Amino acid sequence: MSTDLADLLRRHVEAGTVPGAVALLGSADPSAEPEVAAAGVAAVGGAPLRDDAIMRIQSMTKVITAVAALRVVEAGRLGLDESVERWLPELADRRVLTSPTAALDDTVPAARPITLRHLLTNGSGYGMAIADSPLKDAMAANGTEAGPEPPALGADEWLARLAELPLAFQPGDGWRYHHSFGVLGILLARLAGRPLGEHLDDDLFGPLGMADTALWVPPGKLDRLPAAYRHDDGGLVETEPAGGGFYAGPPAVAVDHGELVSTARDFFRFARVLAAGGEGLLSAEHLRLLTTDQVAAHLKTPDSFFPGFWDGMGWGFGVGVQTEGPRRGRYGWAGGQGTDFFVDPGGTVGILLTQVELGEHVWPLVGEFQELRPAA
Repeated sequence: MSTDLADLLRRHVEAGTVPGAVALLGSADPSAEPEVAAAGVAAVGGAPLRDDAIMRIQSMTKVITAVAALRVVEAGRLGLDESVERWLPELADRRVLTSPTAALDDTVPAARPITLRHLLTNGSGYGMAIADSPLKDAMAANGTEAGPEPPALGADEWLARLAELPLAFQPGDGWRYHHSFGVLGILLARLAGRPLGEHLDDDLFGPLGMADTALWVPPGKLDRLPAAYRHDDGGLVETEPAGGGFYAGPPAVAVDHGELVSTARDFFRFARVLAAGGEGLLSAEHLRLLTTDQVAAHLKTPDSFFPGFWDGMGWGFGVGVQTEGPRRGRYGWAGGQGTDFFVDPGGTVGILLTQVELGEHVWPLVGEFQELRPAA
């Protein structure tokens, strides 16, 4: 095992950054076993954190649903530039704000329908509103604002409420994070004619051996679900108990717009196939689209996401892509509950799983992790 990998986790546990963490470094070589390390506890004052802990991976889900969508394209079910309105009639006849901060009734008709490509590139016109605006207020009021909490609305109701609101920009003419992928999950479920979890299990998780990846943790595995936390001025605050909370057992509402739980080894099984060229999972062309920048330069505006995000950065299909600097060509993404993964052009795969919300306390751990390399 890499001493650096184990030491990194231990140092941050001892410093109080996280109660516990699991990390993995591996390669695209299917004959090489990855290095896996775990440190700390599953809950403050609780049992040691196992290296097969089932973690809330949140936005690391996006790359999985992106791959699932591209497999639908390769099966001939839907084109990348085909309207999604046939399956998502709620999105027909969209109205578009004349500017992202305009009054909600200051709109024009949509110039084009929303397509699968728009969803994969966060270009649908739906997404997080960073600046204060009537649209941001309306999203908070109707329960569609993005945040750290699990979904409170069922998938169909969430989409219906989202569709009550105008788009922030014409489809394909802007970039806003997150909501397009909730819509994508619902699209995949409707295309498959069954819940998203069942489709992903048959199409991806079963064939790849990802036995612990799902939209919730079954009762027989709840001993492997750690507690969740966030930092506040007084230190760590528990937001979900170990073995409990939203992901413990089947949810009360449909979660086709939701996010996954997984383990380090499960996610590695998925990421290693991408790192090795995607054979058996995606065509070379679709893997190229997924892992290279698909956002035009004029759409990378300072108000589209947090300051500095676009510096040397692009967006593929469900992943961020390094476009400049020493990590050029690296792709990956983080989850809001303190998780992160990357894949380097040379085939190195890194996965970090904590259960503490990303913020000023956790980002240094993520940054140090991204500097590591597998042991020689």
